[in-house]
Amino acid sequence: MLSAVGTGSILFTPRVAAAYQYELLWLLILVVFFMWVMIREMARFSIVSGCTMLEGMHTLPGPRNWAVWLIFVPQLLAASVGIAGLSAVVGSAAGTFLPGGMTVYALATVGLCTLLTTTGRYLFIEKVSRVLAGALLVITVVAAALVFPGLSEVSPGLAASWPSDADLYVIMPWVGTILAGSMGIVWFGYWTATRGYGGGLEGHEKDDEIPAEAEAEDRKAKTEFQPPELDIYRARAWIRIMTRTALLGVVAGATVICSFLVLGAELLAPEGLMPEGTNVASDLTRLYADIWGTTGTWLMLAAIFIALGGSVLANQDGWGRSFADMTLILIRHRRHADTPGFMLGSLRWLEARTGWQTLERIFLKRLFIVVITGLVPALIILLFRDPVEVMSVSGIIAAAHTPFIVLTALLVNQLRLPAALKPGWLATISMGLAGLFYLGFGVVYFARFIG
Repeated sequence: MLSAVGTGSILFTPRVAAAYQYELLWLLILVVFFMWVMIREMARFSIVSGCTMLEGMHTLPGPRNWAVWLIFVPQLLAASVGIAGLSAVVGSAAGTFLPGGMTVYALATVGLCTLLTTTGRYLFIEKVSRVLAGALLVITVVAAALVFPGLSEVSPGLAASWPSDADLYVIMPWVGTILAGSMGIVWFGYWTATRGYGGGLEGHEKDDEIPAEAEAEDRKAKTEFQPPELDIYRARAWIRIMTRTALLGVVAGATVICSFLVLGAELLAPEGLMPEGTNVASDLTRLYADIWGTTGTWLMLAAIFIALGGSVLANQDGWGRSFADMTLILIRHRRHADTPGFMLGSLRWLEARTGWQTLERIFLKRLFIVVITGLVPALIILLFRDPVEVMSVSGIIAAAHTPFIVLTALLVNQLRLPAALKPGWLATISMGLAGLFYLGFGVVYFARFIG
């Protein structure tokens, strides 16, 4: 729930509320429902199989690793742009009220977070930020309650309607970042496994900061997951627990997002104020400042630092784990080949010249954090100064990539899980509708963009 309070809440929800007030409340509720279904089905596979959904996609019929490649390549771009955008918003907040300028603080955010995630200090910072973020979420809900206009003003937004002046460049990044982005739904399976749901992940250390053998040489990709008959009841019990956990997370996260929707509609819309450009942070401070004055300004700045800075840390860690896993999957079949290929060949070349254990999962995770979520975002920050534009691109990529991840995961669950543990007809239909919903959004947006 805390990790969901990122750009979708603090940045894009106030923008949508400033433009359309409560007109798209029904869309928020629909996306929250779809998000619950999607993260639930991702975690189902991990609980039953003991493997990540990425491993499941590796076993799909067709060209080798086609699904993994189609996730890996777009997410390299999404990761770099997403981290750059988050850091730029934090930099905008610091640069607005402190000497030094936005770019300096944005680069400092990238550098500090990269250092924390690669040295293992991230886990301690995460625990502290949870307490602070929890307090700030309470403040947000209280602020929304103070300006809440009443159900009669909000209830029309529950009826499905579309604004006559709809701007998909404003709406689509919001849809793509409500609660979780395209890879965020995959990471929920990692989280449940780390907490021991269903027994955890096979072949992985409980604490990924402890170096371990990345892959056993003789480990073969699984093509079927058939737990013993007696384990079916245990797996069903874990799925029920996970379902309730996912529901708690999305309901609590949605409460916070709705609070920002109220604040944006009541405080920004009447003044025609749309948070954008390099002044995005000063615009956002109005959400608290109009209620609590100067104290509210500093509370909002703290919310930006803690929530978005925490999102940089969490996203660097999540993308690092995912990219490491995908790399090991992609090079697995070439381990003993005479021609190792570009990816494996490059890692072996680096290992021969440095002595680093380049095929260790922990090494690959840190390599991707430094390069893809560290150096490349720093370059993007130097080239593009508008944090809203950068984050909008990231949100659009997330919304456009989500249907592929969702529909592929649905295929994995139907093909690879035993009949007794497959998703039921209601979950299957809901998952399919979620994928088609995001697909339709992406098609309409790109059609308008080309036009």
